[in-house]
Amino acid sequence: MTDKNRVLIFDTTLRDGEQSPGATMTHDEKLEIAQMLDEMGVDVIEAGFPIASEGDFAAVSEIAKRSRNSVICGLARAQFPDIDRCWEAVKHARRPRIHTFIGTSPLHRAIPNLDMDQMAERIHETVSHARNLCDNVQWSPMDATRTEHDYLCRVVEIAIKAGATTINIPDTVGYTAPRESADLIRMLLERVPGADEVIFATHCHDDLGMATANSLAAVEAGARQVECTINGLGERAGNTALEEVVMALKVRHDIMPYTTGIDTTKIMGLSRRVAQASGFVVQPNKAIVGKNAFLHESGIHQDGVLKNVETFEIMRPADIGLNEANIAMGKHSGRAALRAKLRDLGYEVGDNQLKDVFVRFKALADRKKEIYDDDLVALMQDSAANTENDYLQVKHLRVICGSDGQSADLTLSVGGEDKTVHAEGDGPVDACFNAVKAIWPHEARLQLYQVHAVTEGTDAQATVSVRMEEDGRIAMGQAADTDTILASVKAYVGALNRLKVRREMVGKDADAKQVSMYSH
Repeated sequence: MTDKNRVLIFDTTLRDGEQSPGATMTHDEKLEIAQMLDEMGVDVIEAGFPIASEGDFAAVSEIAKRSRNSVICGLARAQFPDIDRCWEAVKHARRPRIHTFIGTSPLHRAIPNLDMDQMAERIHETVSHARNLCDNVQWSPMDATRTEHDYLCRVVEIAIKAGATTINIPDTVGYTAPRESADLIRMLLERVPGADEVIFATHCHDDLGMATANSLAAVEAGARQVECTINGLGERAGNTALEEVVMALKVRHDIMPYTTGIDTTKIMGLSRRVAQASGFVVQPNKAIVGKNAFLHESGIHQDGVLKNVETFEIMRPADIGLNEANIAMGKHSGRAALRAKLRDLGYEVGDNQLKDVFVRFKALADRKKEIYDDDLVALMQDSAANTENDYLQVKHLRVICGSDGQSADLTLSVGGEDKTVHAEGDGPVDACFNAVKAIWPHEARLQLYQVHAVTEGTDAQATVSVRMEEDGRIAMGQAADTDTILASVKAYVGALNRLKVRREMVGKDADAKQVSMYSH
């Protein structure tokens, strides 16, 4: 870094974000999101945990080969096999990084049954090994915020002497408050020899809702790298949200004179793509990227915005890639208008994809009087969630419901072979899900079934989200349709497809919780 006020953005959506229960992404989705992050100007992309599975290794390796601007980083535990595997995956990048870590708090030292001296030796050996492979090494003391200060200073000094170029201080359980976060960084910079020769980073979880505040406090104290994810996706309550940190630095440049290389106009497109790939719907009142972030219902607010938008808006929709111009979309709209509108919403579509989406758009326009932006976003999400390459595909559905009972006639394509079944249930959705299970027997348990209307009116599209669990593996499915029951079946089948992909990526007998156990 040549600018002491430059803050590096380290995005871990593809590693920590994907560890959210049910947020497993496909290989192609990871490559697409990595490309978007690279184009956005993210300084470091943590592309995955290479030793966790063959699928993770393949994704990190391919992302490394395709990267153009960002540093590509892989995660590794403090073990030689992890570090070697990580290097094999990231070495193809123009700018590779190995990120190795170990839990240093009393609770985490007890897991491998290492005393302080033994752990210190492990840190020296593994960081040295990583540095012998790669000249860009990041080291993290997991659960740093609950580690004794004297010991934390000791092991940070060891990591620096062993060759670490970035020291990341994780608030692994989201326990810290902003003043503590700042004091911890300040203490390390003052007490650790060689601290002025490396970059200090912060990685905050949101268990108490203070992740972004803690990250910004750390920056004010001297941290110059923030680890974050798109939409704040991550373990438990999630991580510091990239969009919140970047926009906070931009909006409050008067009190936080720091710079980043992020193209903020790409934020909304990335937010929607990550939500689509992970299956996690962005809550309407989410800061920056929620659908209500720029909406005003109060008469006082509406009047103020009409007179001067700055009365109630501290940023403009265009700052994050939302187009303020409104192109009216309907059944008479053509392909060019649809492509332009999708581009405004953050979606770049090729000719073949546009052809498919246009057919779906026309079908939707025939059923709805007005097509809103949210309808198009839902259409794109449904298009990506239910593709012709899926092993299970919904071909035909007929549902009978009423006071006399509920039943479903369903045709599914299973690996290219159509299968039809009749099933009954306690309701129309239950009957449909029973029909799916009759065609594709499974032990997955439905953990969540959620429906919400995308727009207003009785002809509104419904977006259905389901979460399913099987042998410790969790997968999300999401689909949209003006027919709520059909959307429910598509979402249910989508989750089953993701479970199948995850079984194949991790291996049938692998420990499904392995990655989550070793996150920071």
